[in-house]
Amino acid sequence: MNQINLDTALLRAVELPGRYVGGEFNQTKKSWQDLAADGKRLLRFAFCFPDTYEIGMSNLALRILYDVVNREEGLLCERVFAPWLDMKATMEEKDIPLFSLENHYAAKDFDCVGFTLSYELAFSPTLALMKLAGIPLRTSERGDGDPIIIAGGPATYNIEPMADFLDLVLIGEGEESLPELLKLMRQMRVLGQAPREEFLIEASKLKGVYVPSLYDISYKDDGTIEAIRPKHGAVFPVKKRVIMDLDLVAYPIKTPVPNIRTVHDRAFLEVFRGCPRGCRFCQAGQIYRPVREKGANVLAGQMEAILEETGYDEVGMLSLSTSDYSQLQNLMDRVLPRASDRKVNVSLPSLRIDNFSLNLLEEISKTRKAGLTFAPEAGSQRLRDVINKGIDEDEILRGMGLAFRGGYRGAKLYFMLGLPTETDEDVLAISALCKKIMDVWAGLKAEGLKLKRPEITISTALFIPKPFTPFQWVGQSTMDELEHKVKVLRESLPGKSIRYNWHTPETSRWEAVLARGDRRLGRVLERALLEHDVYLTSWEEFFDLSIFQKLMDEEGLSMAFYANRERSIDEIFPWDILDPGPTKAFLRREYDKAKAGELTDPCGEFCSYCGVHSWDAPLCVRGKEARRAR
Repeated sequence: MNQINLDTALLRAVELPGRYVGGEFNQTKKSWQDLAADGKRLLRFAFCFPDTYEIGMSNLALRILYDVVNREEGLLCERVFAPWLDMKATMEEKDIPLFSLENHYAAKDFDCVGFTLSYELAFSPTLALMKLAGIPLRTSERGDGDPIIIAGGPATYNIEPMADFLDLVLIGEGEESLPELLKLMRQMRVLGQAPREEFLIEASKLKGVYVPSLYDISYKDDGTIEAIRPKHGAVFPVKKRVIMDLDLVAYPIKTPVPNIRTVHDRAFLEVFRGCPRGCRFCQAGQIYRPVREKGANVLAGQMEAILEETGYDEVGMLSLSTSDYSQLQNLMDRVLPRASDRKVNVSLPSLRIDNFSLNLLEEISKTRKAGLTFAPEAGSQRLRDVINKGIDEDEILRGMGLAFRGGYRGAKLYFMLGLPTETDEDVLAISALCKKIMDVWAGLKAEGLKLKRPEITISTALFIPKPFTPFQWVGQSTMDELEHKVKVLRESLPGKSIRYNWHTPETSRWEAVLARGDRRLGRVLERALLEHDVYLTSWEEFFDLSIFQKLMDEEGLSMAFYANRERSIDEIFPWDILDPGPTKAFLRREYDKAKAGELTDPCGEFCSYCGVHSWDAPLCVRGKEARRAR
């Protein structure tokens, strides 16, 4: 076992040494010499986040799974984060392998190393961390002395570009599947010394476990997939794992409190999973179906316990659409008085501007005013109908008026550029909407309200067609088209009160290639690391599209083939290996409705028979009853 000694001189030489030392309040630290109740050693699991400490410690999935694994008798979990460039250079110079925070053991000495992949741009950092750890990159190159490499997270719903590098992938929610998998690994690998191949075949029998090496992919002459063939009895398709009762599932209370400021420096409460709205561009709204809520009583109790154990002065209520939580007012009645007593701020991200209430705004403001964030997504009503956003301009303006009356100077408004069917008129409609918001402020000012000059920040992401969405058939706009749209909007925005932030087309293009990619991209990712030392690709200052473009050309691959091509109705997709719930037929119906500008009612108000209705989640049942009533 290789335990790393972080001497004082090394830590003084790098920026933010608190990223690497561990020892946080509430960390779970098990000894590697501990034995389980059966007298045998623990299985050692390294939970690796492919970005820096301050980003990783803001990730709720990491907090949940770190807690879930360490609760188990025979399992040990330690955290691993990507070092910043100065520390990475020092580690490479001094031959220091990637290590864990809790005990500072080398990642390669763990039985299993798991990566959480929140977005496709984490693929390259994941490979870089394997290399820094001294772990062979390809599954085929690893022996029985190497750790099992696993991954989970939203980006694994098309993990095919990483298929050659991952031993297995957890599809869906991991609170049950991860401990189950690690217990099997302990039984077979730690206690039984089973070969890797034997373990992987057995693991593939667990629900929600995908083993890429157990599937052969063949291609047609035109580059599209000809067939997906499972072997050794592998399941096809692999169904996601779902937690149906969130009230009963484990949730971290004594969560580690970082020693340095993180991106989201607060406690988190997960209000519900899934989203009833069904925005057609949103992958999360599809893959996290069905909607499952936590009870207000459970959430209030968890908030009280977390604040007691951590000392945070802010709590974030997390979900994809917090204002759709059916017990929101009940929850606020329970938590806001206690938060006020403790001088704790309660933040409600992911609010929908159409059902935003002044009363709720005023209640939240009694603690401390946090920023408001709304996502109209598109400027014109036509385009909002195409994407099934389901709000109109009057509701947006009414919501902003409520915010101004509630004492807020403004808000952050999120839009997307490059959406299917978008025209320059749709882009200019964003600017027109901002002008109308300013007119709302001016009207309230004329009524005699004492209002400060508004501060409106609009941010535009660039549309990326994602797997398992109604727009998975659509091609992304070209680089020139995306740059044109940004220019049109930037030049049309009014006045100094509107601040504009936008994403660069380069990162969005590569993300689209990976999101719609297949296994042939693995060679590009591998060469980008070995030949160009590509590392933190999700940081724009370190991203260079020309590297990937050059490698794609040399490998005989086309970015346009993956990112910009409209896909045929009957095409086999790389991600067809998986089954997240919503069926391809449902997604196609939604795509056809998008082209016709037709809306789909939210889950609960109606049931569209998307494919998850058979699981009988409460909102699904209500939607089916509403459908029958019609």
